[in-house]
Amino acid sequence: MSAHAGLTAAVAAALERIGTGRPLGRADGVALIDAAPGELGAVLGAAATLRDRGKGRTVTYSRKVFLPLTNLCRDDCGYCTFKRDPGQPGARTMELDEVLAVCEAGARLGCKEALLSLGDKPEARFLEHREWLRHRGYRTTMDYVVAASRAIATETGLLPHANPGLMSERDLLALRDWNVSVGLMLETSSDRLGGPGGPHERAPDKRPAQRLRTLEAAGRAGMAFTTGILFGIGETPAERVDSLLAIRELHERYGHVQEVIVQNFRAKPRIPMARQPEPSLDDLRRTLAVARLLLGPDMNVQAPPNLSPGTYPALIASGLNDWGGVSPLTIDHINPEAPWPHLAALEAATAAAGARLRERLAIYPEFIHRPGFVPEPLRHRVLTLVDAAGLVPDRAVQVAV
Repeated sequence: MSAHAGLTAAVAAALERIGTGRPLGRADGVALIDAAPGELGAVLGAAATLRDRGKGRTVTYSRKVFLPLTNLCRDDCGYCTFKRDPGQPGARTMELDEVLAVCEAGARLGCKEALLSLGDKPEARFLEHREWLRHRGYRTTMDYVVAASRAIATETGLLPHANPGLMSERDLLALRDWNVSVGLMLETSSDRLGGPGGPHERAPDKRPAQRLRTLEAAGRAGMAFTTGILFGIGETPAERVDSLLAIRELHERYGHVQEVIVQNFRAKPRIPMARQPEPSLDDLRRTLAVARLLLGPDMNVQAPPNLSPGTYPALIASGLNDWGGVSPLTIDHINPEAPWPHLAALEAATAAAGARLRERLAIYPEFIHRPGFVPEPLRHRVLTLVDAAGLVPDRAVQVAV
């Protein structure tokens, strides 16, 4: 009996290609993401097998502090609770001394990563923010991100990972000395979602072509890059495949994408998309599996654990190998309603799936010894933090998270 008995011809053909080591095309990806419920087990099994081939049974995470450098943003996305306008309750930009105080507190709790997250180019829309920057000696928000990155790296010992929105090649080169990696979620490659009524209609920085240009610029600059997709925001399953293939194409060209995040939409009370249905667990699992199958055995594939509590073994069985950043100190300011899991619980759930939890840095092991990827001012710090495998040496999991 065929190993693919009971499957449609398209799903069987895609799984056959995987079994023989051939890359999948768009039609394969669409067949897999549209697999019938009775075929899902075969798709998930193929993804887990491919993950084991490239990553073994180790699942990683990064111990971080989350720094919402500013929640002002010129975009208005239909799913965002992070963004504020000047004068709204909760609108704020962190002062540098506050940034350093949070990093120092995080360092005392064993954090290694400082995630700088912020709205996109607020100075282009808000005079108040331009004045805030000017009074502190900065022309642009990016200038402030560079200064904060340098101060964090030199004064606290944490390793910055900046997520400042769209970045030009000039921006990336300014960031590279003080960031071990940078990130920008592609979210989607669908222009349709920027049309009337779409979640990106009022978000000029979410145009896919612009975001892909940032991914490409990071490749030319030789910087370890984090990206990913946000699904459940109105895209079709085929558009998810297109987004993953767009990331794959750039990574094949430059070899710089260190991880791909598969993030499920979460509805929140005060957003325009408050009534948008959330993706089901099966939808998350099939999207994770297809990401693994399209991106191959060597890519790091992540799903945020705080967005899917109680499902960790199922997600591991879908092909992921990373949980992303987890903080013992700061909340997830993008999803404040979703607390981080306790590390002891995350370790136990990972073990229940037959895997081992290990701590990593904000730069993945495979990039640490690649020429040019670790910034020279940060090289000594990086090398003193990792073992021969490029991971933080094992120790008892702290339960502060």
